[in-house]
This record gives sequence, C-alpha cells and structure tokens, in this order.
Amino acid sequence: MAPEPELSETEFKLKTITETRATSPRWDRTRWDRTRWALAALSLSMLMPSLDTSIANVALPSLAQSFDASFQDVQWIVLSYLLAITALIVGAGRLGDIIGRRRLLLVGIGLFTAASLFCGLAPTFWLLLVARIAQGLGAAIMMALTVAMVGETVPKEKTGRVMGLLGTMSAIGTSFGPSLGGLLISGFGWRAIFLVNLPLGMLNLLLACRHLPADRREMKGGRARFDVIGMLLLALSLVAYALAMTTGAMTTGQGGFGPLNIALLSGAAIGGAAFVFAETKIASPLIRPAMMRERKLSTGLIMSGLVSTVMMATLVVGPFYLSYALMLDPAVLGLVMSAGPLVAALAGMPAGRLVDRCGAQRMTIMGLAGMTAGLVALVALPGSFGVAGYVLPIVIVTAHYALFQAANNTATMADIRADQRGVISGMLNLSRNLGLVTGASLMGAIFAAASTIGVHDVAAAPDAVAAGMRITFAVATALIVAALVTAIAGRGLPARRPVPDSL
Repeated sequence: MAPEPELSETEFKLKTITETRATSPRWDRTRWDRTRWALAALSLSMLMPSLDTSIANVALPSLAQSFDASFQDVQWIVLSYLLAITALIVGAGRLGDIIGRRRLLLVGIGLFTAASLFCGLAPTFWLLLVARIAQGLGAAIMMALTVAMVGETVPKEKTGRVMGLLGTMSAIGTSFGPSLGGLLISGFGWRAIFLVNLPLGMLNLLLACRHLPADRREMKGGRARFDVIGMLLLALSLVAYALAMTTGAMTTGQGGFGPLNIALLSGAAIGGAAFVFAETKIASPLIRPAMMRERKLSTGLIMSGLVSTVMMATLVVGPFYLSYALMLDPAVLGLVMSAGPLVAALAGMPAGRLVDRCGAQRMTIMGLAGMTAGLVALVALPGSFGVAGYVLPIVIVTAHYALFQAANNTATMADIRADQRGVISGMLNLSRNLGLVTGASLMGAIFAAASTIGVHDVAAAPDAVAAGMRITFAVATALIVAALVTAIAGRGLPARRPVPDSL
C-alpha cells in the first residue's frame, strides 16, 4: 500500500476543521435547522390557541348585531371555546401518549385551521357556535401536546428557555388578541378574526410536518387503550364546574350565585368522585392514581392553579380600579392594562434562561417570592402614588409570573416517562385553566363584597372601589404565600420515579 502523501500545515488544519465539523454536534447545521424550525412550529401551536382565547371578545358587539342575538347569547362564542379546552385538554394529552404526539398534534392543527375556516364562513349563529367548539377541541390538542413535545425536541439542559419561549408566545397571543381583533374587524368585518388563522395554520402544519421529531415506535403500538369512560366523566365534571363559576355573571350580569350554581357544583363534585372511582377500576386509566401521589407533580399543579387564580384578579379587578378609582379614560386604561402582558411577553425567554442556569426549583421559589412582593406593593402603593403605584407592582408581579411559569413547567415536566408527557402536560394546562375560571368568579365576588356595593354601582364610590381592590389583592397575596410555602416544602423532595404501568 502506498503511503499517504504528506500534508502541508495549511492542508492539515483544513482537514482537521472539516473532520471536526463532520463529527461535532455544534457543526451539525442540519440538526440545528431542524430544531429551530421545530421550535417555530411549537411556538405557532402555542400562539394560535392563545390568540383565539382573547381575539373573539372584541367581536361580541358585531356578532350580536350580525346575528340579531342577545349579549348573553353571543358570550357563548367565547365561553364554548374555553369550555371545550378545559374539558378535553387532559384527554387530548393522554390520547397523544397512546397514538403518537406528533401525529395527533398534526390532527389538532388541521382541525383548528379547518374550524377557523368554518367560523369565518358560518351563515348562522348556531353553526358558528358548533365550529367554535370544534376549534376549542383543536386548541386543546395543540396546547397539551406543544408542551409535551418539548422533551423530544431539545436537550434537557435547554428545556427552561423553550418553556420560556412558549410562555412568551402565550402571553403575546393573549395580550395582542384584542388589538389585532379590533383592527381586523374595523377593516374587514368580524369574519376576519377567524379567517386570519388560515395562513398561520397552513404554515404551522407545514413546519410541523417537516420538522417535528417522529413519534417513537413504542408510543404507536403497546397495550394501552384510551379511557373513554374516564374522559367523559372528567369532561362532564369540568364543564359543570366551569359553568358553576361563570353562569351567574353571564346570565344575570351581576355575578349572582344561586340554586343553579349550587346544582352545577354538586354535579361537578359527584362527577369528580365517580371519575376517581372509575380510574381505580380501569386497566388503562386516563390519569393513573399513582400520579397524584407523586408529590412533585401534585405540588406543581396546585401552585399553577393558585397562581393563575391570582393573575386573573389583575384582569378582573384592574379595569374597575383604574376606571372608577383613578378616573382614567378608556385609552389610558387600555395602555396601562397592556403593561402586564407586555412585560410577561418580554420576560419569558430571559426567565427560561435563568431556569436553565440556576435550576427550576430555585427559580420557582424566586418567582413566587417576587410575586408576593409585587402584590404587597399593589396593596400599599396605588393610594399614595396613583397610576405609577399601580403599574410598578403589576410589572413586578408579571415579570416574576413569567419566571414562575417557566420554572414550574420545567420542574413539573422533568423526569417524566416518555409515554406520560402528554397527559401530564394536559393536567398542567388544566390546572392553569381552572385557576383562571376560579379567579374570574372568586376574585370578582371578593371585590364586589369588599367594595360594599354592587359592581355596577362602582362609579358612585371611588373610595369603596379602592378599598375593594386592596382587600382583593390582600387575599391574592395570601394565595401566593400559600403557593410559596408549597414550593419551599417541596424543594427537598426526592427525584420523581416513573409510574409503572401496573399502577
């Protein structure tokens, strides 16, 4: 064999660089491009459902006029979407674990996009309502499986920043939905707020098809079967609870809590008990009972629900306080109210990097501690410093909320067995949704009671509104302190052990 020709120093360096690029992951451009576009697909899958959570609110007057419907009727366009997400998100996550998360996510994106088309073309109110429910089903699939697929898309050490990115996309969708909706309605009519999803959905579907990682073989086969009975019991219980929390305000306009609400809550409790019993008797349950005995998971879900309840208070109570106690005109009020969501959107990715660098549990505690400080300031400052005394605490609260979200999502999804990521992601999203529903009802009721007058009479008593705001956020502070105690108590818990199939 002839000896290899001797290389010059320059040729040797070029060969070394070429071999390094070929073998080092850092130089694997194909892998980086695939990851980058996969993250773009996941970001769109989080943005689109969040956008449609808020964009339809500004269309309610136009819908009432177009379909000659009452305000109570058109509110179902918003409520039906939220109910569908709340009822179906856990089942969507579990189904993804069984048949493949990528496969089901593609179905969810396609369903959401097609339902948006039918919403935009609906000739009658009832067809619009049916299409909106179908859109909610697609949204439930997208929201559950987007978080679940993070562990299959990026390395574990980068999970925090991706969770922060998804939090940013959620905040952007929720906060800019009303303004985008207003522009579309003024320029093209109410149908445009649904039809705008078509180009976004087609782009999302293309990116997801080409770049999301393929489902693992063991996820497609296996012996697991979808728990239809458990899904129905859970869905009915959640719908009953959500209706109990919203029906009074929706039907009477006064937030009353009467016999219908009590009946719905009783039905939710009975359905929940039946669900728990059924899950102990089914070979392949929707939620394995052993999961809820895992303290790190249960504490993560509890904290998520408490924090979401508090964040909803800022959206429910804030407009009344700014309008009737600080006497802001609508334009300035809208600008002030946008400060919180804007900060949450900007803080998401930096918060995720902090989580990766400093640890999820530590940043969970820091996020809750910062929220506590901001809420204390929110109780104390506005009376003396006016608008500035309201905006600064809100900025502190929402910035630390972004940190908490990235950290808690990362910690909850850490060390999860691959075939359980979907259902746990669904449970995490469910805890957030239930917190929002509870916060809208509970915090609104506390504010109305603490103001000593009905919510519709607040214009006559600025001092009462200010007192009600302080009491409401004092209660909110107590809830965040409870979440902080939960986080500190859970800090020393042992690492999560996978839940065996037999449990």
